[in-house]
Amino acid sequence: MCGIVGVASSRPVPVKNRDWLAQGRDALRHRGPDDAGEWWSADGRVGLGHRRLAILDLTPAGHQPMLDERGELVVVYNGEIYNFRELRTELEGRGHCFRSQSDTEVLLAAYREWGVTCLERLNGMFAFALYDQRNRQLFLARDRAGEKPLFYWLGPGEFRFASELKGLLADPTLPRRLDSEALDCYLAFGFVPGERCILRGVKKLPPAHALVFDLERGTARVWRYWDLPPVPDPGGQAVDDGALVDELESLLADAVRRQLVADVPVGILLSGGVDSSLVTAMAVRTNGRVKTFTVRVPGYGHYDETEHARLVARHFGTEHVELDAAEVTPELLPQLARQFDEPIVDSSMIPTSLLCQVVRQHCTVALGGDGGDELFGGYAHYSRLVRFRQYAGWIPLSLRRTVAAGATVALPVGVKGRNWLQVFGEDFVHGVPFIASYFDCRTRARLLDSVAGKCPHIAEEVWQEAVSPEGDLVERATRADFRLYLAEDILVKVDRASMLHSLEVRAPFLDYRIVEFAFGKVPSRLKAKAHGRKILLKKLAARVLPAGFDAERKQGFSIPLGSWLRSGPWLQFFREVLFDRNDGLFNVYCLQNLLEGQVRGRSNSERLFALVLLELWRREYSVTV
Repeated sequence: MCGIVGVASSRPVPVKNRDWLAQGRDALRHRGPDDAGEWWSADGRVGLGHRRLAILDLTPAGHQPMLDERGELVVVYNGEIYNFRELRTELEGRGHCFRSQSDTEVLLAAYREWGVTCLERLNGMFAFALYDQRNRQLFLARDRAGEKPLFYWLGPGEFRFASELKGLLADPTLPRRLDSEALDCYLAFGFVPGERCILRGVKKLPPAHALVFDLERGTARVWRYWDLPPVPDPGGQAVDDGALVDELESLLADAVRRQLVADVPVGILLSGGVDSSLVTAMAVRTNGRVKTFTVRVPGYGHYDETEHARLVARHFGTEHVELDAAEVTPELLPQLARQFDEPIVDSSMIPTSLLCQVVRQHCTVALGGDGGDELFGGYAHYSRLVRFRQYAGWIPLSLRRTVAAGATVALPVGVKGRNWLQVFGEDFVHGVPFIASYFDCRTRARLLDSVAGKCPHIAEEVWQEAVSPEGDLVERATRADFRLYLAEDILVKVDRASMLHSLEVRAPFLDYRIVEFAFGKVPSRLKAKAHGRKILLKKLAARVLPAGFDAERKQGFSIPLGSWLRSGPWLQFFREVLFDRNDGLFNVYCLQNLLEGQVRGRSNSERLFALVLLELWRREYSVTV
């Protein structure tokens, strides 16, 4: 894994203005501690920087920025192309010669052979920028699911990009103001979706998108190169459940086989849940010496999954390592706010970071189970949505809407069931209720009363635009979570937490062939029903996992933040961050209500985490409203 940064301009960049590139590159040192490189075009219009975490071809032949053999193409690249060996063989048959064993050189040759359509052939996780000196165009792209990040800024005749915002913020002249629409989305979703960015003037290249910046015109063109397949036709040919299990097993085994390839030690993050256990089962088929890791975090109690992981490890005979993470203290939050330089509302970033820190002491690459819930219906709210739709269907819509409006006004934020009552009057036939909102529109307005005129409320509209009208409720919900929650929360959390400790985490379930299989072939009845979830995956688990395995258990990787915020050092730390300065963004009365409600037993811990992390981030990067 690596960090990339660069600039392309319609005019030569003065030498005195080039220092920020090296500074931005080295601000990403955690993403690539093994090597650093910088390249400038002869005319001074393009500069590319790279930090390398050496995974394939550990020799200097893998150094980046990398030029092709003719010196016409140059690339900086973050990620892994899992089918690079097959592509290399095909390209050699077409006359291409290679000087290294790296997938980076294969990417250069693939672009020379197929141009921008090479993206259709790549199986992997990636974000890259490739400068074509023949036509003076900078070509950038992100992988289909959005595992690897890419931020960019487009000014008059100039384009800049970086793997993380801190790469761009290395330039002190870059404006540092909150984007009002992004702030509204952050408070509602817990993340900033799509191309928006928390910093005004900066954008993210969305997953499965590519961009070309034309130096002569000073313009950028963005397009989507891949999308989810159409919903399976419920009235089509009958689906053979056994055949689907066979196909899933074959796809997952091949994805794991490809993702075990590395020139450094590789391990499996084994939680003992269905997803990571299936990854472990497939790994031992490829490699008889698989190393698995389970991490205990002090103070977890019933969150400890050690026994479940031991069962799987013993069954498959893996080299199993049980690790103890550092103690969880609130002093970790400023470091995480600095690393997550576009904040997300997910307190599980804390144990995820601690896990990556200790695993990195044993290996450089780790495979995990991310994606299984979104692809195969693993979250509890999928079953709840089905039940909710069944019950709500018997109640007149007008009455449901009255109940929803009353819940918003009468029930305090954090009361159990409030979010579900608020969406009671929503459309369950064609849409997906926005149940995961941290702060509803009314609460956001009160929180931001000092900047209310600058903060439009667009989050609900963004949600509706992201929900596909296709398929049934489960199909629409899983697709929405794939596009939003997985891409903007889960994958961001894993990328930033792992890269903080220079650990590369791979996700076999996000092999695009498995994604297309899940959304193009698997019917909703094999994903989630009123009283069952992840049905197809559990059929595979019954086939390949040990007899005593508990496939019904669902334990997320989380911390007891709610209880910590009722008294003690965590509550004191949150109070200090939210109240001890005069430049706070949020209404003090609302903050007091949220904290008092948490102490009384309401569920406001993640909401408070959202506000604290944002304030810590603003201070770290000197961001104003």
